Amino acid sequence: MLLLQFSTSHYCRKARLGLGYKQINYQVENLTPGLHIFRVKPLTGLKTLPVLLPEIEGEPNAIADSTEILKYLEGYQPEPCLCLPNHEQQIEASMLEDWLDESIGTATRFVYYQFRAGEGKEIDPSLLSQTVISVVRQQYGINQASVELAKKRLTTAFDELSMRWQKHDYLVGDRISIADISAAALLSPLALIPQYRQQYPWLFERIAQIHQLCGQPLPPGLSGVEK
Repeated sequence: MLLLQFSTSHYCRKARLGLGYKQINYQVENLTPGLHIFRVKPLTGLKTLPVLLPEIEGEPNAIADSTEILKYLEGYQPEPCLCLPNHEQQIEASMLEDWLDESIGTATRFVYYQFRAGEGKEIDPSLLSQTVISVVRQQYGINQASVELAKKRLTTAFDELSMRWQKHDYLVGDRISIADISAAALLSPLALIPQYRQQYPWLFERIAQIHQLCGQPLPPGLSGVEK
């Protein structure tokens, strides 16, 4: 299988965690933001990544969107299972995944790119990196006001996740689900921001554990976290 991705995208990381947990061999093709449209749109009719190309006879040509990729993987290879056996718990996990995708993943993007354009510029001060950051900030309307709103959403998310992850191993039920994978992927960019690493050490310990369970490399900023 081939995963079309942006190497730094947390939504693409979510797809990689799913592939890793399912123990499916895959390769990645890193695309350049902006130019990626010429590769992706003919395949899916969309402009977004990730896109999974199964490259297997009888399977779909392309699956777009991280949520749809996880659904496809569950049908393609049911074990190890990401669906919870209790129907109500599975509905809860799906609702958490949707909330993380639509609200918290976006909030993470805003805060992360604001950081990378300011005090985090030294992470990669190259012209290419800073150009991409500038394009992303303009595309999504990232400014001081929108970032402040995003920070408030993240604080709410940390409160919710704390009530779950600090009491139990998993967000819903007694095994990993799409909710855990979504949270571990979509909050991972914050590991590069010292303020969050210092304030929420439990969060990044759990993110590291989920990556280990999925057999995936730790995200930038977490190489020293206990797993």
